[in-house]
Amino acid sequence: MNDHQSHLKQTNAAVSNDQIRQALEVIHDARSPNKLRQEASEYLEQIKSDDEAPSNGYSLAADPSQPAVVRHFGLSLLDYAIRHRWNDYTVEQNTALRNWELSLAENLTDQEPFYIRNKIALIWTEIAKKSWALDWMDMDERLARLWTGSLASKELVLAILETLSEDVFGHEDAIAGLRSTELNRACVDIFTPMAVLTDEFPSRGTSINVRYGDEGWLSRMGDLLEWCITQEGNDEASKSCAVRVLITLRSLMSWVIPKSLSSTRIVIRLCQCLSMPNIPIQLAAVDALHSLYNRSRFSEEDFKELVGPMYMQDTVELLQRLYEWSCVDATDIDEEKYLLSKKLSELVFNIGRLLEERPILIPIDSGLNHFFRLLIDIAKNNSLQISITSLHVWVKLLGSKTLVASAPVAPFIGELLEVCSQRVIKYEALPEDSPNPSIIFLNEDLDTMPERHAFLGNYMRFCKMITERIVQQQPADALYHILGQAEQVISHLYDGEPAFSMQSYSKISIPFLKLDAQCSIIEAGLKGSVRWLTGGQTRETIGHEQEVMLQNLKVWCERILGLNFEDPVVKERVIQLAVGFATGPLKKDARFAFKIFEYILDTKYPDDPNFPAYSEAVKDLQGLCIHELQRLAMKFPDYLITIFDEVERKVSQVSQGVALEDNIRTRYYSILFIITHRAASVDPQPRQERLEAFLQPLVAQWQDPDLTNSLTSFNNFCELLGCGGIQQYVTRRALHEIPDWSTKPLDDEGKALQAHMQHALERLPLRATKAFLSVSVEKLESNSIPHQMAGRLWEKNIPLILPNLLHLISQAHAFHDAPNWKGLPSEMSGIVQRILTDRFWQVGISRGSRDEFYAKVGDTKNTVEGLASTIRATVRAVRETGYKLLCYMGLLGEHFYSYKELPQPLSAALFTNACALSTHQMAILVETIRPVIENCPVASRSHFLPPILAGLFEQLDRKASAEWDKIEHRTRNTEGRSSLDEEMRDESVLRQLTYTSVMLVVGLLDPDRPNPAGPGTANGIVRNGLPHIEHGNVRSFILATPEILKPLILFCTHAIRMRDTRSCSFITRVLGSLVPEFDTSGQIDTEVREFISTEVLKACITSLHDPYFVDMQKDLAQLVASIVIIYTPRTDTPKQILLSLPSMSAEKIDQAIQQLYKAHQNTRQQRAIVLDLLETLRGVSISEQGRIAKPDPKKIRSVIQERYMTVDMQDDGKVKEKSPDLGGVADMFGQP
Repeated sequence: MNDHQSHLKQTNAAVSNDQIRQALEVIHDARSPNKLRQEASEYLEQIKSDDEAPSNGYSLAADPSQPAVVRHFGLSLLDYAIRHRWNDYTVEQNTALRNWELSLAENLTDQEPFYIRNKIALIWTEIAKKSWALDWMDMDERLARLWTGSLASKELVLAILETLSEDVFGHEDAIAGLRSTELNRACVDIFTPMAVLTDEFPSRGTSINVRYGDEGWLSRMGDLLEWCITQEGNDEASKSCAVRVLITLRSLMSWVIPKSLSSTRIVIRLCQCLSMPNIPIQLAAVDALHSLYNRSRFSEEDFKELVGPMYMQDTVELLQRLYEWSCVDATDIDEEKYLLSKKLSELVFNIGRLLEERPILIPIDSGLNHFFRLLIDIAKNNSLQISITSLHVWVKLLGSKTLVASAPVAPFIGELLEVCSQRVIKYEALPEDSPNPSIIFLNEDLDTMPERHAFLGNYMRFCKMITERIVQQQPADALYHILGQAEQVISHLYDGEPAFSMQSYSKISIPFLKLDAQCSIIEAGLKGSVRWLTGGQTRETIGHEQEVMLQNLKVWCERILGLNFEDPVVKERVIQLAVGFATGPLKKDARFAFKIFEYILDTKYPDDPNFPAYSEAVKDLQGLCIHELQRLAMKFPDYLITIFDEVERKVSQVSQGVALEDNIRTRYYSILFIITHRAASVDPQPRQERLEAFLQPLVAQWQDPDLTNSLTSFNNFCELLGCGGIQQYVTRRALHEIPDWSTKPLDDEGKALQAHMQHALERLPLRATKAFLSVSVEKLESNSIPHQMAGRLWEKNIPLILPNLLHLISQAHAFHDAPNWKGLPSEMSGIVQRILTDRFWQVGISRGSRDEFYAKVGDTKNTVEGLASTIRATVRAVRETGYKLLCYMGLLGEHFYSYKELPQPLSAALFTNACALSTHQMAILVETIRPVIENCPVASRSHFLPPILAGLFEQLDRKASAEWDKIEHRTRNTEGRSSLDEEMRDESVLRQLTYTSVMLVVGLLDPDRPNPAGPGTANGIVRNGLPHIEHGNVRSFILATPEILKPLILFCTHAIRMRDTRSCSFITRVLGSLVPEFDTSGQIDTEVREFISTEVLKACITSLHDPYFVDMQKDLAQLVASIVIIYTPRTDTPKQILLSLPSMSAEKIDQAIQQLYKAHQNTRQQRAIVLDLLETLRGVSISEQGRIAKPDPKKIRSVIQERYMTVDMQDDGKVKEKSPDLGGVADMFGQP
C-alpha cells in the first residue's frame, strides 16, 4: 500500500512537472497568445501555494536534464516556501528544505548559469536569516567545505556572504530585522579572525559557537583575492572571481571590525588591485575602498593603520596614475573609464574628508603635497561631476586652521583660485549643443533640468566658498590676483563678439556671462576680506596692510565705474558689485557709499519700446537701481541724513525725470523714508511727523469711499480692476472657439481693455503701501528703536488699511471661482479656468530655457493670450501684494496681532474661496502666509491662531485631496488625456503644494522650535493633565487646541496617501511624534487616539499595499509599530483594524504585538515585525514584479552624487506609468 502511494505521488509529480514545463514554454514563447500566456502565469502562481510545491521545486532544480529556465522555476518554488510558509512547517519539514538547499549548493557545477547560482545563494541566505544561530549551527562549516571546491563554489559562497551581509547590516530587511541581535553577532563571529575577536572582546561569551576555524572569512577572502590577482596570465575565471571577492568585501566595509582589516592586509590588497590592468577589478576595488573610507569614525589606532597609508607617496602616485589613465575626452567618452574616473574622484573625496577631520594623525613622511596635486588635477577635470568632489574637499581643507597654514597647501592656492575663477560661469545659460566639454559631460551625466540647476548651484557655491576662504587667509595677494584678472576680462569684454545692438538684444550674452563670472568671484573675495577684517587680528598686525588694501579696493571700484556699458544687464551687474564694495569691506567709508549712491541715481538708459527685449532690460535696471539705493539708505542713514536736503533734491529730480508710473515714483520716495526712519541723529518728534507725512496720502487712498464701494460686490471689483467689460468681450469674440490664443492678434477693443487694466492697477494703493511698509520693517531687530518707531507709526494706520485690504484679497480669490462670472453663457463656463491658468516656467518641466519662455510671453503681448495674461497679472498682483502686506504687518508684532477683531475676517478673506485658486496659486498662498502664522507672538496665539490654522488646514486638505484624486483618475484613464508635458507640470506643481503644506506642519509641530521674540503672557493651559503656560512652544499650543488639532491631523492622515514620497516621509515622522502625546485618559486624547488608531492606521496599511510607496515602507511600518505599541494597552481598536485585514488571525496579531512589546527599544526590529505581519499585503516595486528592467548599474548614482543634486522640487526619478489597480484596498478592512 505504501509503495503504491509512493508510486502515485511520483506519477503526480511527473504530471505536475510536465505541466510546469509546458506553462513555462508558453510564457517564454513570443508566439503565445496573451490569454494563453496569462492562464499559464496564473497556473504557475497557484502551484507555489501547493503543499507539494517545495518537493516539486527541488526535483526540478536538482534535475540536470531540465532546461535552465525550468530549474530556475523549481528554485522559485523553494524560495516561495521558505519566504512565506517557513513558520507553518514542522521542524522536520524545515530541515528537509534546508537539506535540499545544501544538496543543490554542494552539487553546483562550473557550467551553471549565473542566475541559477545567484538564486541558490539567495535561498541559502533566506534560510540563514530564519534559522542560522538558532537551530542551524553548522552553516559556517558547510560554507567552509564549499570553499574548498572549484572557483564556482567559491563564488557561490561569496554571493551568500555578500547577501547575508547586506541583509543583516545594509538593507532594511524585515526577516533579518526580526533576529537582528543574533545575526549581527553571528556575522561578526564568522567574518573576524579569532585572534582579533579575542583581542577586541576578551569577555565575549562562547555559549553559542557558530564559527568554523580560526581564520574567519575576511582572511579567507583576502587570501583568495591575492591568489586571483597574482595568477600568471590572469585568466577570465580568476578575474571574475577577484571581482566577486571585491564586491563581497565592499558589503563588509561599513561594519567589520577595523582591526580585522589591518590584520588581514585588506587595504594593501585592495591597492594592489588598483594597479591591475582590468577595469572591472579596478572599479570593484575603488568601490570597496570608498565603502571603507565612508565610515564615520575610526579610532586613533585604526586611523593610523587604515587611513594613514593612503597619504603615503607611493599610494598617492598610484591613485594619480590611475586617475590620469581614466580621464576621457568629452568627444569620445569611454563609459567604463569615465565611470572609474567618477568613482575614483569620490574615493579621493572621502580620503580628503578624513584628512580634514584628523590632520594631526597624518605621518610626517606622508606625501601630502602629492595628494594636493591630485586634488588640483581632479578639480581641473572638464567633467564637473568629477571636479565637484575635489572642490568640496578643498572647501573642507581650507576651513581647517591646521591645514590651511601648512606648507604643503600653499603652492596650490594660486591654481585653485584660477580654477574657481574659470568655473563660476553660468553653465545653465549656455546652449545644450555647446562644444564646451563641460556642457557635453553635463548632458551625459544629468538627465533633467532640476538636477542640472541644483548641481550647478552647488558647484558655484563651492567655487565661491573656496575663494572666500582663500581671501580670508591671504587677503592682499588673493584679492589683487582676482581684481587684476577681472579687469583684464572687463577690458576685453566684447573681443570676438558682435558689437552691442538693441535690435538683436538678448539678456544672456557671452560678454554678460564673462562679466557675471568675474563679479561672482569678486563678491566671494569681498566676503573673505570682510571675514579677515573682523577676524580678531590685532591692530598692529593688520593696520597698515588694511589701509592699503581698502584704498586699492576703492580705486579699483571707481575705475570700473568710470567705464561705459551699453548693455543694461551688464550695468545691473556692475551696480550690484559696486554696492557690494560699499556695504562690504568699505562699509566704514560713508563718503564712498554716497559716490555709489550718486552713481546709481545718475544711471539713465533710453527706453525704446520698439525693441521689447531691450526695453524690458531697461525696466529691470531701473527696478534694480531703486533696490540698491534702498540698500545703501538702510546701511548709511546716519551719513545721508546729514546731507538730506541734497539727497532729497536729487531723488526728487530723478524720480520726476524717469518715473512715468506712480509706483516707481513712490519707490524712489521710499528711499527718503528709509533715511528719515533709520537715522539715529534725528529728534523723535520731527521724525515722527515727517514719517507720518509720507503715509498720509497713502492712508487716505485706503479710506476713499469709492474704493470701499468698489469692494462691496464682485461686479464692482471687476470694474475697479478695469475688467468690467471682459465677460462681454469674451462672449462677443467667441474666444472659446479659438484653439490657440497666441496666434490671434488683439483688436483695438482688446488693447483698450488691456491698457485700462494696467492703469487701474496703478491707481490702487497696494504697491505704494508695500513700498513703505516693507522698508519700515525689513532687516530690523524686533526690539530696535527703528522697529519700535515703525510699530507706533503703523499701529494707528493698520486698522484704516485692513478692512479694504481684506476685501481686496477676498474678491481676488473670488475672481477665480467660475460661478461668479455670471455674464458668461453656460457653454463658456470652462473659459474662466483657461483665462486664469497661470503661465509659468518650471525647471525640468517646461520646454526651453527660462529666457526663451519669457521671450515667448513677450511676443504674445498683443494677442488674445496677451490679454488673458494681463487679466491674470492684474488679479495676481492684487492677490500676492495683499499677502505680502500681511507678512510685513506681521513683522510689527503685537501692533498687528493684538487686534481682537482681526482673526475671523482674515481667515475668511484668505480661505473662503481658496479652493478656487489653482494648485500653483494655492502653494504661493501657503508659502506667503506662513510667516504670518509663525511670527504670531505668544500672547496673541489663543485668539489669532485657531481661526487661521483651522481655516487653512481645512482648505488645504480639501484642495490637495481633490487634486490628487484628479491625478489618480487621469492616470488610470488614458483616453482623452492631455499632453504629457501638462500632466508632468500639473503633478509637479501638486507635489510642490503638498510639500509646502507638509513643511508648514513640520515647522508648527517642531518640539524644538523657539517662540517668536517679544513679550508674552503666562496664561495657564492644561495638556495631558499637566499645566502648560502659553510661553510653551506652538506645538504645545496646537496639541491643546482641538479647533486646530482636528483639521491638522485630518490633513496629515490624507497626506499619507498623497503620492509624493518626500512629503509622505515627513508626515509619517510628524505623526509618529504625535502618537505618544495622546496616551492619557483625557477626552481630547481619547478622541484623537481613536482617530489615529483607525484612520491613520488604515492610511498606513493602504500605502503599504501600494507599490508606489515601496520605498516608504520603513517609515510607514515604524508609524504602525508606534500606534500598536503605545495604544493597544488603552484601546482594542488597532487590533480590530488589523483583524479586518484578509488572512489575518487573532493569534498571529497577538504574537506580533507581544514581539513589539519586547522590541520596544529596537526600532529596526519593530519595523521588521510589522513588515513581516503585513507581508502578504505589502506592495512591491515595479522592477521586483519584473515589469521593467532594473536600472543599469553604470547609471546608478552614488550617495554623494545624489547629494550634489539635492533640489527643493520633487524629482523622484520614477518611470511615469499607469497606477496599479487599488480597487480592492477598501475591502482589506472588511468594508462593504
